[in-house]
Amino acid sequence: MTQEEIIALFKQTHALLDGHFLLRSGLHSRQFFQCAILLQHTTIAARVCAALAEKMASIQADSVISPALGGLIVGHEVARALGKRHVFAEKEEGRLVLRRGFTIAPGERFLVLEDVVTRGGRVQETIDIVRDRGGAVAAVGTLVDRSGGNIPDFGCPFIGLVQLNPETFEPDNLPPDLAATPAVKPGSK
Repeated sequence: MTQEEIIALFKQTHALLDGHFLLRSGLHSRQFFQCAILLQHTTIAARVCAALAEKMASIQADSVISPALGGLIVGHEVARALGKRHVFAEKEEGRLVLRRGFTIAPGERFLVLEDVVTRGGRVQETIDIVRDRGGAVAAVGTLVDRSGGNIPDFGCPFIGLVQLNPETFEPDNLPPDLAATPAVKPGSK
């Protein structure tokens, strides 16, 4: 699938929103990728995640991990396409933890999957969980890389299915049109 085809699917499913949005990263933006709206369509989810899996197929990994909630479907679908086990990290008292009896074996190599990456905070938390348990991170993948190349070095390859650089703004440096409009936070809290 091409980037244009994937963006067309976001538009077709009304998952690419326009307005004033407060992102999880703390930045403000005029565009928001509501991947849950796109991924609710199971055939579309299978197609776009298979395309991401294809881009990651040559990377040697044992398992897939993703941060819940946004990365859950992406991680599961990519793992399914690659024939790998999938586990997820979830929030507990405001931070990501590994629960539900999921384990990470020493030396186990993981792909970390997320839906959208702007600054990479949730990805880094997930990487830390893997490494703190003796695992290794082989690569990070995301459906939408909206970082504009401004993510931290995760110490492994970073692969985005779609790379975009929509304008983002610090809260104290909003343009007048956004400052005049209340921000909404449609994603996970």
